[in-house]
Amino acid sequence: MNLDFSDEQKQLREQVRRFLSENCTSETVRSILEGPESYDKELYQGLAELGVLGAAIPEEYGGVGLTHLELCVVAEELGRVLAPVPVSSSIYLTAEFLMLAGSEKQKETWLPKLASGEAIGAFAFAEGQGRMAPAKIKATVSGGKLSGTKSPVADGDVADVLVVAAKNEKGNVSLYLVEAAAKGVSRETLETIDPTRSQARITFDGAPAELLGAEGDGWHIATQVLDRAAVLMAFEQVGGADRSLEIARDYALERMAFGRPIGSFQAVKHILADMYVSATLARSNCYYGAWALNSGAAEFPVAAATARVSATTAFQHCAKNNIQVHGGMGFTWAFDCHLYYRRSNALAVALGSLSSWESQLIERMSAGNAEQAA
Repeated sequence: MNLDFSDEQKQLREQVRRFLSENCTSETVRSILEGPESYDKELYQGLAELGVLGAAIPEEYGGVGLTHLELCVVAEELGRVLAPVPVSSSIYLTAEFLMLAGSEKQKETWLPKLASGEAIGAFAFAEGQGRMAPAKIKATVSGGKLSGTKSPVADGDVADVLVVAAKNEKGNVSLYLVEAAAKGVSRETLETIDPTRSQARITFDGAPAELLGAEGDGWHIATQVLDRAAVLMAFEQVGGADRSLEIARDYALERMAFGRPIGSFQAVKHILADMYVSATLARSNCYYGAWALNSGAAEFPVAAATARVSATTAFQHCAKNNIQVHGGMGFTWAFDCHLYYRRSNALAVALGSLSSWESQLIERMSAGNAEQAA
């Protein structure tokens, strides 16, 4: 089994990396961190023109018609540079919801807009802290009108269309499409550790809602899409982990102490070695998750949770130790270490906490073992 990317996919990586090196520097990220904008509109439009946003969207809906493997390649490059754009919410989630469960009309209406960057999507799922479960969803839809509050919603402050998990009149969880500009929708931007990935609290007060997918099938659909997004986001995290390691390595080779580079000291070598092992293990699990996602393998749910847990741990570990290698300078605003530390913590809870994914991994593996035993 060859789990490496093809030559064509590696060429795509080089093309995207070249574009991002020119258009998404540290200054780009800092301009969003310190400025009033929630994301870099010019960069986002550039990614759309490059075909990045529509990579895995079928050509008949305005996309490029590639596979999830190409989207994984793109995700890793976005993660390396901490791209301040709503790709995860709009493409990993909203577009996937539409492709999996949307009607033909819904696909024709929204997928071309998502692929071109004309519209941004977001998934309104969480309602406070803790692992989400059907019983925790309080938002309701009655007579096509949605009421309730969702918080936090990634990129909810800039989204044009929302996929919302709510209970129907029978008390079953369903998914609904809601236009963010519709009457009865109000939004409030939240303060977070990483302002380059905005979060919002969205309140619905009788907002018009359109059913997405089958009635009462919302939880099943959401689980499938979250697994897909988990693999894609894991590649972002691996990209961030790798770049954190590179920054730490370069500093260790340049910074002199007692007449020699600090990278020659055993304590620093051990930190860098641990970072490398963590990032490499995560990459291995991500490649397996990518294969399972693209091939529709039966073990995909386990592979997705494994990739998510491993990549989350690796990014947080590498981002933290990047600061340690830099010593006191690593804590200053002038160095980029804190940018990666912020993003590592933001992504760690983006699709549910690390502990919730660890619990899912255990549950899925236990279920698989029970099936084999039977």
